[in-house]
Amino acid sequence: MSILVVNDNADFNRLKELLNVTDGNLASHLKSLESVSYIEVEKSFIDRKPNTRYSATKLGKVEFKKHIEALEKLIN
Repeated sequence: MSILVVNDNADFNRLKELLNVTDGNLASHLKSLESVSYIEVEKSFIDRKPNTRYSATKLGKVEFKKHIEALEKLIN
């Protein structure tokens, strides 16, 4: 989520590269985030190749902020 909160969007390959995870692991997490409406998914083609782009929703950004605040409380 942190990548999607600070960027307008990111495609599957970029997320995979930044997070250093397997396709299956990333897909599973993205599906979970999509199921609770924290992210939006946009599928398209770039030079005949499928491209899936993800972006954080308003709800996702609010919930991420709450999560960060809760972690900060634990630290303090």
